[in-house]
Amino acid sequence: MSNDPIHQFHITPLIPIEIAGVDASITNATVFMGAGVAATFLFFNWAMKPAALVPGRGQVAAEGAFSFIHDMVKDATGAEGVKKFFPFVFSLFLFIFMANMIGMFPYFFTTTSQLVVTAALALMVFTTVIVVGLAKNGAKFFKIFTPSGVPIYILPLVVLIEIISFFSRPLSHSVRLWANILAGHILLKVFASFVPMLVAAGGAFMALSILPMAMTVALYGLEFLVAFLQAYVFALLTCIYLNDALHPGH
Repeated sequence: MSNDPIHQFHITPLIPIEIAGVDASITNATVFMGAGVAATFLFFNWAMKPAALVPGRGQVAAEGAFSFIHDMVKDATGAEGVKKFFPFVFSLFLFIFMANMIGMFPYFFTTTSQLVVTAALALMVFTTVIVVGLAKNGAKFFKIFTPSGVPIYILPLVVLIEIISFFSRPLSHSVRLWANILAGHILLKVFASFVPMLVAAGGAFMALSILPMAMTVALYGLEFLVAFLQAYVFALLTCIYLNDALHPGH
């Protein structure tokens, strides 16, 4: 089981709980999602509590993350979007980023490797776009399906494509994050498992173990970058979708 690259994604009940016939057990996924939220809260509380005139490293990191996401939301949605959605996008980014980073530690669980988690986040964004778009624009929200400047003779085809594209957003939004995290962790596990196998074989095979070891170290470094990039891409796409709610048809 230790060499099984899929075993690391198994959800294990830790505290069995059943409410009205529904399984509400606390699992390893529950614990590590809570750990991600707690770690984020503790970091920002520690980093910003001094609020020094000459900031330390923690404060610089916290303010840098704040400014980075603030500027991204402003560029994608404008000043109106920053006022309404910055806390939402910033929370999404931090949750995904911390979940990805925690999952990089050996024997820790990566919650974003579960499609149900990424799908829930994507559906939350999708629902927010629809609710805000209809509340703010009414029937004008449906202008997102009719781009300006499209010739009338191909408008029905374009509208159909836009409708399919819109309703497939939750699928692509969730699968992109899930698949990248899942594939990266599987690849790491596969290459890492070659090292003890070659060492156990002895002889010349032991010398060859340096190759999968080097690849594992390289992939590990790359996965840290992917952990950030996937959180960034998810947040960026969220901003783009929210812009449709604020400015349909633009």
